[in-house]
Amino acid sequence: MNSRFQGLGVALATPFAADGRIDTTALARLTRHVVAGAEFVVALGSTGEAATLDESERDLVVATVRENAGRALVVVGAGSSSTAQSAAWVKRAQALGAHGTLVVVPPYVKPTQNGLIAHFQAVAKAAPELPLILYNVPGRAATNLQPSTVQTLWHVPNIVAIKESSGDLQQIARIAADLPPGKTLLAGDDALVLSSIAVGAEGLVSVAGNVLPEPMRDLVAAARAGAVAKARKLFTQLLPLFEALFVEPNPIPVKQALALARLAEANVRLPLLPASAATRDRLAAALRDAPKASERATAHG
Repeated sequence: MNSRFQGLGVALATPFAADGRIDTTALARLTRHVVAGAEFVVALGSTGEAATLDESERDLVVATVRENAGRALVVVGAGSSSTAQSAAWVKRAQALGAHGTLVVVPPYVKPTQNGLIAHFQAVAKAAPELPLILYNVPGRAATNLQPSTVQTLWHVPNIVAIKESSGDLQQIARIAADLPPGKTLLAGDDALVLSSIAVGAEGLVSVAGNVLPEPMRDLVAAARAGAVAKARKLFTQLLPLFEALFVEPNPIPVKQALALARLAEANVRLPLLPASAATRDRLAAALRDAPKASERATAHG
């Protein structure tokens, strides 16, 4: 099984109404907005506040995204501290028509590397025909998926890609150097997209793409095509937004950015709180100065 997940992916936020319920109208609007630039979208990730959703809400999010994703591939987050729960969510994602699943390193429990191998093997086996993307994010999971462990996991046929959010460029480069044919390395941090692609990543799972999918697509395309000047120009224009989106824990700032863009309300679920006034002002300035969809810089133009 070869990876189909390349180019721009976007980790979708989950819009909430003022009463806390999922705002399906806003989620449909956001999905249609994002797929104008994204090759694939990720529902039910950390940006989507998946940890706060119950089973019926998870199904509602996936159904809404699937209905509005058009040509874009839909990846469904299925990470849990429990291997059994993660396996069940992978099966459910397949039943709901997902094109792939994103499975994070189990948070909180801090397994050994051998434990991680056993975990991902069991989860992949639960739906062997569904492509699985590993997700390494030590800042949230408290455990780092080491490159040697990734090398072992590549032998599982339906493990096709890894989203690397360790922030360690040397580790990212090591994974890229040992990447088998048919497998894909995806950058997991907007601010590291250029350096990650330079060492071998073939795509990005973006937070900023919620707000500016077309400029983010152009940035990833230029970097992959080796159009260095264009990629640098776009990156420089977008960097203030990348920085503003992480001055508070994700997805607080991106929810506020979506509100500023009139795509969704800024509501988050406890224990998260709305963005501060300083964050709102910083996001507004970054969005004002960011490239617009009409200012495309293609990889060749």
